[in-house]
Amino acid sequence: MLKRTINCGEVSESDTGKSVVVNGWVQRKRNLGGLIFIDLRDSSGIVQIVFDPVKFSQEDFKTVQSLKSESVIGVRGTVQKRVSENPDLKTGKVEISAEQFEVFSVAEDLPFNPFSNQEVDETVRLRYRYLDLRKPEVRRVFEMRAKITDSVRRFLISKGFIEVETPYLTKSTPEGARDFLVPSRLNKGKFYALPQSPQLFKQILMVGGFERYFQITRCFRDEDLRQDRQPEFTQIDMELSFVDQEDIINIVEEMYKTLFKEVMNTDIAVPFKRMEYEEAMRRFGSDKPDLRFGMEIKDLTEAFKHSASKLIHDNLEKGNKVLALFLPDGADLSRKQVDELKEKAKEIGFQGFIDLKLKNGEVKGSFAKFLSEDEAHALLVNGEDNSLAMLFLVPEKMREAVGRMRVYLGRAFRLINENEWNFLWIVDFPFFSYNEEEKRYEAEHHPFTMPNADELNMLETDKEHLHAYAYDLVLNGNELGGGSIRIHNPELQKRVFKAIGLSDEEAEQKFGFLIRALKLGAPPHGGIAFGLDRLVWLLTKTKSLRDVIAFPKTTSGISPLTDAPSEVSKRQLEELGIEVKKDK
Repeated sequence: MLKRTINCGEVSESDTGKSVVVNGWVQRKRNLGGLIFIDLRDSSGIVQIVFDPVKFSQEDFKTVQSLKSESVIGVRGTVQKRVSENPDLKTGKVEISAEQFEVFSVAEDLPFNPFSNQEVDETVRLRYRYLDLRKPEVRRVFEMRAKITDSVRRFLISKGFIEVETPYLTKSTPEGARDFLVPSRLNKGKFYALPQSPQLFKQILMVGGFERYFQITRCFRDEDLRQDRQPEFTQIDMELSFVDQEDIINIVEEMYKTLFKEVMNTDIAVPFKRMEYEEAMRRFGSDKPDLRFGMEIKDLTEAFKHSASKLIHDNLEKGNKVLALFLPDGADLSRKQVDELKEKAKEIGFQGFIDLKLKNGEVKGSFAKFLSEDEAHALLVNGEDNSLAMLFLVPEKMREAVGRMRVYLGRAFRLINENEWNFLWIVDFPFFSYNEEEKRYEAEHHPFTMPNADELNMLETDKEHLHAYAYDLVLNGNELGGGSIRIHNPELQKRVFKAIGLSDEEAEQKFGFLIRALKLGAPPHGGIAFGLDRLVWLLTKTKSLRDVIAFPKTTSGISPLTDAPSEVSKRQLEELGIEVKKDK
């Protein structure tokens, strides 16, 4: 085997006259005046190889001529200066005059050329994922991913954290999403579950006296997929003992400051901004608001309570609100552009909106004739001059949809500074959320979260207003991760289980091992977890979360590369004591 002595991208003028061996993929081949020029690529870059027919037998030269793109070869030759330099290549001043070669692998015709700009169906790309992985820009994403995990690991170890692996085969517990189940052959009729997170294990590690734990771990959730969600994902997970919320926030901010300096060569300011959950929902209609632009939601219900408009009057009578967005410089939009925005609003879930233009201190538009002087004043006070006012007549529960419309407008009209890194802590989350389908309250985060100590009397009597010691970290309108202070008192944990509808028997069946641990000396503790995939996605500014995962699934949970999930043999099912019911 011709074993390389230098990487393709590292050949330089200082190597002129030297004999070298390079290995790599044939990226491009040209036949010019009898000479064959090959651009040879490895992970370090590209170098040009010159094959002169004088130096090879007729048969060997025909082999070179027949090489297809992405074939893998080794070449021995002498480095020389190029007659025609290529400023776009790091090695553009030199080339290698080939004297010997070896074909390691002959590539067949490619299903697509990863180095062209051709449009390729995503399923095809994922089926031949290894072709996409050859692209330098794709590899750079994974190089950054490796740097991020290295930075996080080194930082946490330096702060006294111990890296501990927790089980993948565990017990199915109701933590929010649907579990992936794994049948047990040795215990027929029983199932493991793949962990949605290491939540209970990391709490038990705190009971075990580890005090500072972390893990960069795989998690699994059987959920419907979308652009920013995969059935398996990687989480930066940590837990600490004898801490409060401030301690966890402080160490996380220090970790991200270090990470951005080491990986992005960027200084980010700490402490990060903070906002209470209720304020975030009121001003932005989101618990992960993007603060890189303004355009807050304005509640004009009070200003319009005596409206002469039957449309507004009837909506207020039904209990709806008048929520407004003011699009900067939107007063210059054409009727066609405004109508297009109304179509987008319908996609989001609205019937439409009332549009008015604020121009030179006046409110203009077909609806302006219905406005009183006080109502016009309210619009002018809340919106900038030359803006488009959009009034949404909706119930309070639609405030989140107004928030989605805000984000759409921010992106569509380029109001967002894409070069800004805007971190934000959301704190004081509600402890419970109401499940409309099941008509019951459930834990907003998870049932191991500590309720606000000053509001414990509300646990059974006022679920709607009880808050939690919970916190989420948001970056540029995306949730990076979240955590909470945990319950370490077994009696309080039992009260929470009962409050979410679990009987004593159900709580013992599902979480008995946790309660037993808490009864044997549990320290106050808390933690947080971050989605590594999402962090890499944001820092690399790739189009989709799938771009930062080496072998991702499609939105239907399928791997085109391996054709997973797939059927298994009848014998395998019999060993597990399982029978598959076919859909009719």
